[in-house]
Amino acid sequence: MKKQLFSLIMILMLSATLTNAQRTENTGMSFGILGGINFQNLNGDDMFGDKLDYDILMGFHLGVNVQIPIVPEFYFQPGLLFSTKGAKTSFTLLGVEITNKIKLNYIELPLNFVYKGKLGNGYVFLGFGPYLGYAVSGKLITEGGSLSNDTKIKFKNTVEVGDSIDIYFKALDVGANIFAGYEMSFGVFLQLNTQFGLLKINPEYKAIPDDKSSVKNTGFGISIGYRL
Repeated sequence: MKKQLFSLIMILMLSATLTNAQRTENTGMSFGILGGINFQNLNGDDMFGDKLDYDILMGFHLGVNVQIPIVPEFYFQPGLLFSTKGAKTSFTLLGVEITNKIKLNYIELPLNFVYKGKLGNGYVFLGFGPYLGYAVSGKLITEGGSLSNDTKIKFKNTVEVGDSIDIYFKALDVGANIFAGYEMSFGVFLQLNTQFGLLKINPEYKAIPDDKSSVKNTGFGISIGYRL
């Protein structure tokens, strides 16, 4: 994972350099690099219709975006992010505290609209829009006492009766972004993010005809970035 993250950072830096070299002042377009911390959870109902009781799991995001002017002070801002999501839960078994962490790794395509107004020497901005996410990997981490175990998560829309007994989620996620922040005159910006998952990410289980499960990603986070 460390090698993959290092490679991704190098690619983003190279992309930023190339884009900045090609950018001209009269286009009004700008290129941004950003990263930060996620505070994610899985909300919804279990198979019996009872509310899920998970705790927030901390993760991260890293990516790029392009800011395209529409009319004065309003922009279209598509991007590409690598984002970690999930949730955790804890319980006690035979006097030992057991913690389960569901970790899901997504490639996301946010399609945001941004208002950006002059404030002081910089700009205040407010954005919203949909996102498309696709899970590329995931695992369940079980920790208790001195023991730790990782179980790979599989991605399927429908789990058939004869499928192996594993942990399944849907790979596709769709949701909405809302964010606000401040961009300094030299390009550094800070923003607060909120995400609401709109699509159920739990698969359909053919062996459970009356399954009432409804699991969705939700979360918030903090990003810091630089706009070229």
